[in-house]
Amino acid sequence: MSDLVFIAFDTEQQAEEVREKVLGLQKDYLIEIGDAVIAVRDANGRVKLNQIIHPAASGAVSGAFWGMLVGWLFMMPLAGAAVGAAGGALGGSLVDVGINDDDMRRQANEALKPGTAGLFLLIRKMTTDKVLEDLKGLGGTVIRTSFDHAKEQALQAALAAQVPVAPAAVEAPAPAPVEEAPKA
Repeated sequence: MSDLVFIAFDTEQQAEEVREKVLGLQKDYLIEIGDAVIAVRDANGRVKLNQIIHPAASGAVSGAFWGMLVGWLFMMPLAGAAVGAAGGALGGSLVDVGINDDDMRRQANEALKPGTAGLFLLIRKMTTDKVLEDLKGLGGTVIRTSFDHAKEQALQAALAAQVPVAPAAVEAPAPAPVEEAPKA
């Protein structure tokens, strides 16, 4: 079963940094993401979704490939590729994979102030303690999750935690030069 998490940020850049961090954790097999979408509410109140999965683009590529193959049969590979790309793009744009776009727009419109951003994560699996440790101090406010209360509070605490700053290195005084005794 997947969990949905919606975190609000002051800027789109903060949301993008957290998304990149989470995608990096996925490469380390600490979390498995089904979708990661940044919703930005502009100054006019419109919500724009920045998705990592673009089904129209992948549909166009596969449609072009298959259209070209079919086009070879009729000695018109370029026409077949063009028709296949158009059909694939249309088919891909009609498919909504991951989190429902209309739900994200509605939730972002309700929760985000103009000029702010939010990150929607569809989490399939997660090594909770290690992921929360890596997200510590990144900021953001948890708006909505399907986690249980304890996990949701742990996520909010990790995002809001102050990351300890390493103490400045104290320079040790340079050692005094050692004088060698004269050789006799």
